[in-house]
Amino acid sequence: MAGARSRHFQGWPLFANSFRPFFLLAAIQAGLSILVWLPMFHGELSVTSAFAPRDWHVHEMLYGFLPAVITGFLFTAIPNWTGRLPIQGSSLAALVVVWLAGRAAVVLSAEIGWAFALLVDAAFLVLVVAAAAREIVAGGNWRNFPVVGLVLVLLSGNVAFHLEAHYNGAADVSIRVGIGVVMLLISLIGGRIIPSFTRNWLVKFNPGRVPVPFGRFDGVVIGSSGLALIAWISAPLNVITGVAMALVGALHLVRLARWAGDRTARERLLVILHIGYAFVPSGFLLNALAGFGMLPPSAGIHAWMTGAAGTMTLAVMTRASLGHTGQALTASPATQAIYAAIIVAALARVGAVLLPAHGDLLLHFAACGWIVAFLGFAVAFGPLLAGHPKRALAIVGVPAPAR
Repeated sequence: MAGARSRHFQGWPLFANSFRPFFLLAAIQAGLSILVWLPMFHGELSVTSAFAPRDWHVHEMLYGFLPAVITGFLFTAIPNWTGRLPIQGSSLAALVVVWLAGRAAVVLSAEIGWAFALLVDAAFLVLVVAAAAREIVAGGNWRNFPVVGLVLVLLSGNVAFHLEAHYNGAADVSIRVGIGVVMLLISLIGGRIIPSFTRNWLVKFNPGRVPVPFGRFDGVVIGSSGLALIAWISAPLNVITGVAMALVGALHLVRLARWAGDRTARERLLVILHIGYAFVPSGFLLNALAGFGMLPPSAGIHAWMTGAAGTMTLAVMTRASLGHTGQALTASPATQAIYAAIIVAALARVGAVLLPAHGDLLLHFAACGWIVAFLGFAVAFGPLLAGHPKRALAIVGVPAPAR
């Protein structure tokens, strides 16, 4: 049903599917935000935000960019989960406008007032949670309701961010809440799609060992992750938190090893998913060392955010953009360049913390890699998402699928 309605959509193709506008706009916002952040970091530029510069940067990554990607993925997946029709057309366009209004409100919050900016910014996730809950309840798809619950916690974290920044002068706890939710979403969703996609490809092209499907062990890993993240949110530099982080990091490494990622090197669309997920246990282990007082806490945070979140979003965005528009699932040279750029960005950003003597140089490498990756996605996939597949295929160099 969802596919039939999408095929007969008569409006601008950009609003035929939720992934189209949200993936494109999220990529543009992610690239431009870091392009602005570099001169802000060096005190050469400022914005009229009520947030301190660091908090503006973190907020727009954690509560601006990522919710857009999550929404694009969620509202594309829900019709498959429930069999109901997708959100598209004017309803989707209205949701996009609300997200854009939130970005403008945060930038101008010093002028319009922090409370009004909070209301405008929070409205987007309120609508997302309400619409997603309605669709899942109507479709009776209770199995995926925890995803909506995590998005609701993300909404709460966003509200808390505004309050904490206003009353305390800086947001700290609400930043960790948002990061924790994102890591749980990656653990939950990645734990379903990575072994599934890997199994499907291996059965066709590289018979032999296949991933272990989602089961009780995965539930233990996710549940343990939730407990460890709660401890980290409450007391990030505590030794007990460090022990919990180390144990959960080890569990994630075992989980990743069960997915046969070492057998996917020939298929870049797959191997990037495994690489992206590898930053999840890396972040847990780095945060464990921070809990023991051996490393700065930002090392693990950037492994999670630049590494896991940045790489996984691009991996999902590229694959979904090709698959849901009927293109060949092939990682073109342009797509592979995007993957290489985000890996460089992640390694350089963590390296900037671990190697402070080279921190400024590595920070610039990280920023440039991130900008190239996300604005590269916008350039390469923008025409495809906006409804110009021939122009997009010419840019990314992907052969048109056989009809």
